[in-house]
Amino acid sequence: MTFDLKRMLESKKALRRKLAARPLAEKLAMLDALRERALAIREAAGHMSHSAVGEASEKYRAGQNTGKRSKR
Repeated sequence: MTFDLKRMLESKKALRRKLAARPLAEKLAMLDALRERALAIREAAGHMSHSAVGEASEKYRAGQNTGKRSKR
């Protein structure tokens, strides 16, 4: 494996542009999947008392129209 910083940074920028171009619903679905993985990791770690992931939040229900809008 070679260490080519310029190539790595270009690849990182390309991935960020690709992710930014995705629809919001898809981004929220990705967030839900990451949150589920974090919960699984926390459970597998034996419910450590000093968990780095300490939030308990609801899913965004990406792709579903709930009829509710957030207040601004």
